[in-house]
Amino acid sequence: MEKEFSRVRSAKDIVISLILIAAGAVLVALPTGTSVNIIGFFMIFTGLVLLLVLRTSYRLDGTKEFYKKKEFFFPQSKKDSFTAALQKDPSAVDLSEENKGNGLRLDIFFSHKTGKAYCRLYEYIPYRYEPCSPYFEYEVEKVTKLIG
Repeated sequence: MEKEFSRVRSAKDIVISLILIAAGAVLVALPTGTSVNIIGFFMIFTGLVLLLVLRTSYRLDGTKEFYKKKEFFFPQSKKDSFTAALQKDPSAVDLSEENKGNGLRLDIFFSHKTGKAYCRLYEYIPYRYEPCSPYFEYEVEKVTKLIG
């Protein structure tokens, strides 16, 4: 079974949106000037847009587990060494080469609650990143160097 992660709303996203909507509603309901009402309507509108758009968590398809995501970009020349490092020990990944090129992307999905982490390499094929390795599953403690 291929693991896939999809973007979902986290509790933090929902709370931020609801706070903006509630604060905007309070400003509109208060008997104040027009400028305060305009700010209130703007806050309500922003809260509604964020409620529809903001998705900062990831969910492993088929489960109810939520994960955070961290991305790193490396030069294409590091593909073989990173694949070998991920197969043995993810802490061996050399982060000093980060942001020196965009040919290779390392995605790390991790959850401290479940104690799991998944790493996968992607290589840049014009206009998109294509997977070039399977997902490697680790304990979160093994990737703490990477997720900082």
